[in-house]
This record gives sequence, C-alpha cells and structure tokens, in this order.
Amino acid sequence: MKKNKMFIIIIAVIFGTALICSLPIWGKPRGNAVNIRSGGELICTIDLSEAEDCEFDIKWGGGVNTIEIKDHMIHVKEADCPDGICIKTGWIGGENGTAPIVCLPNRLVIEPADDTSDGRTR
Repeated sequence: MKKNKMFIIIIAVIFGTALICSLPIWGKPRGNAVNIRSGGELICTIDLSEAEDCEFDIKWGGGVNTIEIKDHMIHVKEADCPDGICIKTGWIGGENGTAPIVCLPNRLVIEPADDTSDGRTR
C-alpha cells in the first residue's frame, strides 16, 4: 500500500511540474506580426493588429511588388513578376492562415514573425 501512495505522489508531482512549466506557453498571445524580406534581408516587421490601411512598393533588382495592408491583413496587390503566384497566394492575417507569401522572381517573402524578430516595426 505504501508503494502505491508513493507512486501516486510521484506521478502527481511530475504532472503538476509539467502543467506549471507549460502555462507560459498556453498563456502566450499569438502575434499578428509579419516579416517582410527582400533579397534575403529583413526589410521590416509589421504588427498587423496595429497597422493602418495602406499600400507601398518594394523594389528589388528591377522588380516591383505593391503590398497592401487592409483590415489588419496583408497581401501582394500587384507584381511585375511573370507568373503572379505571389498575387494569387492571398492574404495573411485575421482568419486567413499564416502561409508565407513568396515572389521568387523578385526575391520577396512575407511571413509570420516570431518573437525573436530583429526587424523594425513599421
């Protein structure tokens, strides 16, 4: 009987420790920020929850992508790349998922940011 009580106590301590250690992960709010990279360099990090509606161009190697932020979401509105896949990818933010937007010809990547981002907030 004494072994059963010790076993239950050990299991309870392990479970309690695991629960306490995981609380910071559960309570961590999911960010709504994106990193914009061009030519492999981080251009900026934008917090979509605070961003105002706007449009801006990103130029690289003769190519231009027009980025639009609207209703706390972001997408590539126009691009002079030959295939236009970046335009067809859709929006990031809100309930639209977090798949990155990539324009290979213009070397543009818009991706969800993590907490270790070293970019500038726009």
